[in-house]
Amino acid sequence: MKIIPFTIPVAKETTVMVQEDQLPHFYNHLHRHPELQLTWVQEGTGILITGSHTQRFQPGDVYLIGANQPHLFKSDAPYFAADSTLGVRALSFFFNPTYLAHTLLQLPELTLLKKWVSDQTPSQQVPTEQVPAVTEAMIEVQHRQEGPRVAAFIQLLHRLAQLPAWQVLSPPTSGPTITDTEGTRMDRIFQYLVAHYQQPVSLAAIAEVANLTPQAFCRYFKKHTDKTFVSFLNEMRISEACKLILSGQFASFAEVAYQTGFENVTHFNRVFKKCVGQSPRAFQRDFYGKVG
Repeated sequence: MKIIPFTIPVAKETTVMVQEDQLPHFYNHLHRHPELQLTWVQEGTGILITGSHTQRFQPGDVYLIGANQPHLFKSDAPYFAADSTLGVRALSFFFNPTYLAHTLLQLPELTLLKKWVSDQTPSQQVPTEQVPAVTEAMIEVQHRQEGPRVAAFIQLLHRLAQLPAWQVLSPPTSGPTITDTEGTRMDRIFQYLVAHYQQPVSLAAIAEVANLTPQAFCRYFKKHTDKTFVSFLNEMRISEACKLILSGQFASFAEVAYQTGFENVTHFNRVFKKCVGQSPRAFQRDFYGKVG
């Protein structure tokens, strides 16, 4: 897979491209490709940005990234430390829905599967309870070659198509297609936010990163993410707050608030409840109630 800013062209010689990653950290720039991407995170933690959505990822998560959906698996900061012994592992499949519709899925027996593949435009997450069955099918594809791999891939698609209650992460990319130049600018914006979310981030500072006036930046960011800059930043901070709360490594919720970029606990509590649907304390209590 050749890496260039924002757009990543994927090899077309195969029906499905199988990629096994074992790296110090995930590729840390916003990018896209016309292929659907099915990724099983086997090792590693961080923030997933896909379209206008941001959330934490962890081992065991399986995602289907929509075609041409800008996305980024941003490993946590410790993975980038000079003395880090951490690493990530992932198994990813790339397949072009248009190519499949005009080739393999032209068979009359695969008409419903063809429609399902064509409909997979948003980015989604496999429900937790369905992960074992999906990853088992992915391993079957991984270990086969040529014709048997294609047969196993069809079985995998059938399994995916029959899954109930996919979790939709971000809607299909709407509006004008984002150019590579705009994608590079969006990447700079996201890189800055990921690096500075623990500190106050002023509108003037982030607008300067984008080389826009504050007013123009607000319009630009809303156009390309369907969210305001403040909403997106708050969601990123709350995602990190959830990680910290579940780790149990904090002295108080005030500490969680300050470590994730909030200037006071009252504002943190209000934003947390808006994003998660419950207070930080209730979130912690529910989690330990389920695992206890």
